[in-house]
Amino acid sequence: MRKILSTLATAFVTTALLGSGHVAAQTENPFKCQPGEKYVMNVMVSGVEYWFPVYEMFKQAGQQFGCETAYTGTPEYDVTKQIASFDQALAQNPAGILVHPMNSDPFVEPINRAVDQGVAVVTFAADSPNSKRTSFITSDNLAEGTYAADAVAEAMDGKGEYAVLENPGQDNHDKRVAAFIARMEAKWPDMKLVGRAASNQDPAKAYQAVLSLIQANPDLGAVFMPEANSAIGAAQASKENGGKVRVMLADVNENILDMIKAGDIFGSVNPNQGMQGYMGFMLLWMAAHPELIDPMNDYARSGDNAMAVPFVDNGFSIVTAENADDFYWDDYLKRRGTKGIEE
Repeated sequence: MRKILSTLATAFVTTALLGSGHVAAQTENPFKCQPGEKYVMNVMVSGVEYWFPVYEMFKQAGQQFGCETAYTGTPEYDVTKQIASFDQALAQNPAGILVHPMNSDPFVEPINRAVDQGVAVVTFAADSPNSKRTSFITSDNLAEGTYAADAVAEAMDGKGEYAVLENPGQDNHDKRVAAFIARMEAKWPDMKLVGRAASNQDPAKAYQAVLSLIQANPDLGAVFMPEANSAIGAAQASKENGGKVRVMLADVNENILDMIKAGDIFGSVNPNQGMQGYMGFMLLWMAAHPELIDPMNDYARSGDNAMAVPFVDNGFSIVTAENADDFYWDDYLKRRGTKGIEE
């Protein structure tokens, strides 16, 4: 797999940069970092397991290019603190920052400031579309929400009551929830939305919310949430009430996988984190080296980055009891023989 990814990456960049034949003539291999060239990944809630496989492949791509990489962020679910950690990373003058902006608008100024200072910025998983970021990589959040709705409705024979838990203001989560509800309304008219609650990735809030939803709606058959932490509390509330509420979510971690295998959670749509990290690095490296190509467009006149790729879809997987064993982080890390985010 490592060899395949390395080959694909080289082919990807080489194809993208074929227009720079005069550059290739001057240097044997332009696709490598200079000594000290560093790329940083920045997140909020930095202890959440979702980020670890993203950084694992971000780091591998960096190593293949001879670059330094670092994992940074804040442990809190707090946009102000994440911006502070972003600024700390920026103060190190890296070549580029791959950032998951907790909220879109608050990150416009920090991202623009970084780009104006000559630091490339690419967003992943969530976007800040009004900023000067060069590219955005994510799974198709609308497709994820759509698939989740179909899976739940089909399991309920197209009839019944459902609810959603959400994290208002986080771009990718909002899209998943909106797509889930829209699909129910468009394809499953006999599925009735009976409640919405903000859990903000807090298992305790999710637990209380689902208990209240069950009390108010005794026939509640399913609840969807756009992330993993809330599902732990939601599944516990369902289990205490006979397990009749199907818990459907996005993302996974060890607890979620255990609960899927035990039948306490219905299922999950999980973005391909590895490709998100690997291709995220590739986009970032390209954004930091726009001089390597000369495309036939108006980049010089407009001032846009010649390497701009507006959107890349990294894909997603459907996690069930049958394939849950393929998604355990500790087993993956042991197989790869690395130290994860500590490197």
